[in-house]
Amino acid sequence: MASMLRFARACAGIAGTAAALIVATAVPAGAEPASGLVNRDADVQGFAVDVGEDVFAELDTSLIGFKLADGSELGMYCVEIQTEIDEEHPLVEQPWDAFPVEDSPFNENQGKINWVLHNGFPVQDTGALAEMLADDGTLPNGGIDEREAVTATQAAVWHFSDGVDLDRENPLPGNDSDADAAADVLALYDLLTGAANEGIGEQPPAALEIDPASAKGTAGEMIGPFTVTTTGTIDKINADLPEDVRLTDGTGRELGADIVKNGTELFLDVDANAPAGSASFELAATASVETGRLFVGENYDEAPTQALIVAKSVDTQLTATAEAEWAAAPPESSTEAAPVAQAKNDDLATTGASVFAPILFGAALVAAGIFAVLFVRYRRNY
Repeated sequence: MASMLRFARACAGIAGTAAALIVATAVPAGAEPASGLVNRDADVQGFAVDVGEDVFAELDTSLIGFKLADGSELGMYCVEIQTEIDEEHPLVEQPWDAFPVEDSPFNENQGKINWVLHNGFPVQDTGALAEMLADDGTLPNGGIDEREAVTATQAAVWHFSDGVDLDRENPLPGNDSDADAAADVLALYDLLTGAANEGIGEQPPAALEIDPASAKGTAGEMIGPFTVTTTGTIDKINADLPEDVRLTDGTGRELGADIVKNGTELFLDVDANAPAGSASFELAATASVETGRLFVGENYDEAPTQALIVAKSVDTQLTATAEAEWAAAPPESSTEAAPVAQAKNDDLATTGASVFAPILFGAALVAAGIFAVLFVRYRRNY
């Protein structure tokens, strides 16, 4: 029993290892999450706002400049007013569910925040915002400028992300002389936080993946499929391939970047005469970091920095790679040996000797055994 248990445990261990290997090889070769640093030199300034004594009497507003790792520039709004911005600490794109403050109003108002962004500045320019306010019957001064638009949009985001409201009696402290600006900010703020705001769901992250990241085969085979998953457009294929290897679809057609799309299956078609070897290919794509995508500080628990949300989508460049290895095809002599062996087996089967001789011999032994038992019993009786 103990040996059986040891055997079962060994089998379980082997099975677990095999399962782990299967999972490991199934991981796709994807782009790293978008990341970048705050760039305050690119801020678009708004007015300071009063959001109540319980939080801060006065908060500066701005469309915060942000530079992605690939150099792309975009604007962000704050969704975490009680945490300072660390300009030296990278922020990484995360799903909404990864917001770092568990009890924040952000978690229940994500869709409404996204609606504010899609209907606020800069997704809607000042001309479009003026038309929206006119249609709503709340355009106090015939127009709205960039600074007013930034202020109202950020204040509306804070209303949902941090549970604060503009002081309606003194929304722009320190700017008491400009009553028109205060009226414009309040009008847009009310529109963005009002009944029309039904929320917009989370948009997918910019993505480019190749699954699996690696595969193996034999010369003469089409190795794959390598499945492409992307939210963007494939711009280029960089393939480091020997002369006797081609990148194709399942029909053997060679592929260009214009043919590869989300869901395309790629194969490495290796000529039967190719020696053992390996090859890799890379896909380059342009995808969008969408409005409403959340960026959270890298290692937030150790170095908290203010979470930010994308104010307007921007294109970013992504790459993903995959590779394959193959063995040389077996030599022709070994392939010819199989039919010869089969022919010998067929000849042997037609003679019947090798099949029936052991059967007849075994039957004779059984009969002899039965005879011996009967004989012994006979002698005992007589």
